[in-house]
Amino acid sequence: MPSNITYQEELKHKQTLKLREQINMLPNFCKEFFIGIEPTTSILTRISYSYDLNMFFGYLVENHSYFSKKSVHEIILSDLELISSADIESFMEYLNFYVKPHKDNPEHTLEYSNDNKGKARKLACIRSFYKYFYKRQRIKVNPASFVDMPKITEKPIIRLEVDEVARLLDIVESGEELTETQLRYQKYTRARDIAILSLFLGTGIRVSELVGVNISDIDFNLNGFKITRKGGNQVILYFSNEVKSALENYINERKEITPIAGYEDALFLSLQRKRINVRSVQTLVKKYTSMVTNLKNISPHKLRSTYGTNLYRETGDIYIVADVLGHRDVNTTKKHYAAIDDEKRRMAAKIVKLRED
Repeated sequence: MPSNITYQEELKHKQTLKLREQINMLPNFCKEFFIGIEPTTSILTRISYSYDLNMFFGYLVENHSYFSKKSVHEIILSDLELISSADIESFMEYLNFYVKPHKDNPEHTLEYSNDNKGKARKLACIRSFYKYFYKRQRIKVNPASFVDMPKITEKPIIRLEVDEVARLLDIVESGEELTETQLRYQKYTRARDIAILSLFLGTGIRVSELVGVNISDIDFNLNGFKITRKGGNQVILYFSNEVKSALENYINERKEITPIAGYEDALFLSLQRKRINVRSVQTLVKKYTSMVTNLKNISPHKLRSTYGTNLYRETGDIYIVADVLGHRDVNTTKKHYAAIDDEKRRMAAKIVKLRED
């Protein structure tokens, strides 16, 4: 990677190529849709839509009597008018469980299933797709608008408790419970791993934001660092002295490492001396947290939820939590942390005594 290209630019280049690859697998008229929604959607949303539409058209070719006579590339815009709301509902039912050939070994198959959240995302894509062409009077019908969204049941927030957080950091520092093989590698990554986990637990940073942090983004006089949010805007996150200590310890070790060319400014490096990637961080988090609890599946996002929960408990200010976590809509934050308000109400009910014991 050339040194004059930032992590965000490199990532955007890769995402752009991935989107083009997916669009090329779709009917030709779909390109117009993706160009049309570009100003109002993120590239991640468009990539997600491209996967969903590829799946939808693939389903039609395999299961619809009319489309079975065509390949995906032979489908034209007017063909959309031949799809009924019942066809879309059948696709929704299909998503409950389906089997596909293994990409690398066609003789083997893989089983897939979607919960209501996954089905709702795909239906939102199809609705947006039809709405785009219907609004521009390119098609005369919009069957997707008649299909009901699946009901999504909110799941409770999964997070680490205070004692689990302390134990997690203790395990990384001491190496306790790690295997001999893990310990051999961990002596090179201990300071880095503590810094990564401290950032998650002390700032609520997203994993995609964390891997993009550069050394030059950090100001220890300010106890803050610059990040690029999902929408592309830059903000400063602040950290405590405890997080500062973890970062300084790691950076002192980081100075002794010679990065691969192009990664000189990257904060967190892999053992290959390149910028660490999202998957490696996810694996790191799972490795350590599985030693703390085997009942919770903890991901980087769950560590983010842990921070959000602790911040809300300490401040009681949902707007501060929404701002620090980078939620565009405070209702998203309220929805996720409403359970904490319920805990407080339960505590309040027990405080007031009607009769002395």
